[in-house]
Amino acid sequence: MGLSGAMSAAYLVGIGIPLMVFSPDETGVMMVITGTLLSVVFVSLAMVCAIIARDKAKGIGMAMILWLYFAILFDGIVLMVVFQFADYPIERPMVALSMLNPITIARILILLRLDVSALMGYTGAVFKSMLDSTTGLIVAMGAFAAWIAIPYWFSHRQFRKKDL
Repeated sequence: MGLSGAMSAAYLVGIGIPLMVFSPDETGVMMVITGTLLSVVFVSLAMVCAIIARDKAKGIGMAMILWLYFAILFDGIVLMVVFQFADYPIERPMVALSMLNPITIARILILLRLDVSALMGYTGAVFKSMLDSTTGLIVAMGAFAAWIAIPYWFSHRQFRKKDL
């Protein structure tokens, strides 16, 4: 929790203050909230990597692979699924699939606040209808909470079992 607090505070000072000065609207607030949540999510995932790996190099390698997966590979996999199942109505499963990546959740929430969901095509309309309401915001924040709590719980459990 201390590391998450420090990382979140650094994000809020470095990004949050300038965003609130230059863009104090709903979009700026959403960017600050999602960025802070992403900081906590990835600290939680880093704790899992640190507790699993015995060697520092392995831990750093695991963290880099996780970053590569969430930042780049996940979007490629989703794009492949969309092209493979283009003939089927996959809009609702796409929303569920999007909840498996915290970066995608943040990206969608910010794009919906920018009101450029028309640029996202038909699935943008589905995201707007499902995630633009209060219920959608609660679902997205619940997904963020799961992305924070599950890795934290796993790392805490593994740490308690570890023989120091």
